[in-house]
Amino acid sequence: MPLTASSASPRSLRLPVLSLVAVGMIFGLTYGLSTPLLTFALADKGYGAHVIAALAMMHGVGVLGIAPFLPRLSAWVGQKRLLLCALASTAVILVLFPLVPSVWVWFPLRLVLGMATETMLIMSESWLNQSTDDSNRTRTMGLYSAMLSSGFAIGPVVLTLVGRHGLAPFAISTLLVLVVFGMVSMPWMRAPKAERPAHRGLLRYIALAPVAISVTLLMAMLEATSSAFLPLYALHSGWTERQAMLLLSVMLLGAIVLQTPLGWLADRLKNPRAMLIGLGLASTLGALLWPAAIGNTAVAYPLLFVWDGLFAALYTVAMSVVGSRFSGGDLVSVYAATSVAWGLGSFVGPGMAGTALELSPASGLPCFVALACGLFTLLPVFLKKRA
Repeated sequence: MPLTASSASPRSLRLPVLSLVAVGMIFGLTYGLSTPLLTFALADKGYGAHVIAALAMMHGVGVLGIAPFLPRLSAWVGQKRLLLCALASTAVILVLFPLVPSVWVWFPLRLVLGMATETMLIMSESWLNQSTDDSNRTRTMGLYSAMLSSGFAIGPVVLTLVGRHGLAPFAISTLLVLVVFGMVSMPWMRAPKAERPAHRGLLRYIALAPVAISVTLLMAMLEATSSAFLPLYALHSGWTERQAMLLLSVMLLGAIVLQTPLGWLADRLKNPRAMLIGLGLASTLGALLWPAAIGNTAVAYPLLFVWDGLFAALYTVAMSVVGSRFSGGDLVSVYAATSVAWGLGSFVGPGMAGTALELSPASGLPCFVALACGLFTLLPVFLKKRA
């Protein structure tokens, strides 16, 4: 019998929850390591921002290719088997990157990596959401988001510690993926019963959960943008490569540290719409402060720390609302729809950010981030009763 929030004690859910949040960490690690690593590798070879953006966009192409099929694959294969397949594929692709030096082979590898990692994200997050109840859902999803962000942060830390040349960063990441593969394969991981969604096609779910879809689109655009271009933005501002990678790690650390307390606060406020608007406004205003802060490391580090913590909480709050409104096959379908949004955001975000950075190395990136956050904030203002 699968474990759900209603059928299991909190103690019996600890190991499954730990395993699922570990999957979220692997998702973040894979993206947080591969994006800056490949960005600097292309820069070393003399490629410009558009080629770097094109490679980053292949992740989005992979997500868009797999997302429409995830609800049916989940019902047919089962969430556990699909999750294990995604983890195994990720391990293989991470091994192949350093073994295949051709830049052009990296493009299809990045595409398949996008398919595998997004399957990981959707299966683990929907599974976890079905295993929690309304009393602690936002806090639990905050823990998941924190671990996801920790994965993003671990990637640059690994590069700082072992360097970005050779097999070491890929070998470390592959080993961590295999550890989590072992955790998910354990007997305590009993997936929720496979159910078909109530509606055919993903367009219906986009209409049912427009705020969650928009949050995911925004998150994907800016996660892809920050991983690929924040280090370059810092380099353009006179920072060293090590300082630029540390800035990215500090920013992601904010998302790790602040998710659980913000999730606890959201569970008690019981007003997710107001919190989404407040977080959106804070993210917009915070991004506008980047140009003034980038010239002073004592200001830039804490600003980016707080900014990413507030920004990442948008996703935590939105996904907790989705978990309270949908279940079973419908919940997987909503997540599949958010997966399409993630793929689209991963696809368009780097291209737009690359253009903004080329137009204005000093302020193009923060203006793009502020504009994206500001436009999102308008949505929960006008949509009062939608997820």
